[in-house]
Amino acid sequence: MSPPKYVDLLVLAVALAVFAVGGLPMLGFGVGAAAWLAQRGIQALAARHANQELAAGNRQKAMGIVAATTLGRVWLMATTVLLVGLAEREAGLASAVLLLALFTVSFAALGIAHLFEPEAGKA
Repeated sequence: MSPPKYVDLLVLAVALAVFAVGGLPMLGFGVGAAAWLAQRGIQALAARHANQELAAGNRQKAMGIVAATTLGRVWLMATTVLLVGLAEREAGLASAVLLLALFTVSFAALGIAHLFEPEAGKA
């Protein structure tokens, strides 16, 4: 059995409760959550386009799409953390920790999924 495909979104929901109960800056949660959801949307669109290019036999274009969107997603999250940190220091730190946790969970789930279902990543 592999972990759920959207385990990071479950962690995001739990983080909302942690932020609310713990008295952490909700601005940090809101900005971090918005950045995470935006990059997830970009990731889904990029995967769709890359799969279409692979099906058409354009491997270089597919790799270009994956590379460009991966870098873009990292810059998106880093920029949002920087901007919210400039506005409110504690919120920037909270946002950075939230995004770090979400990325770690997402990356670990992806790795575990590939271990248990290696053919699923080739679709």
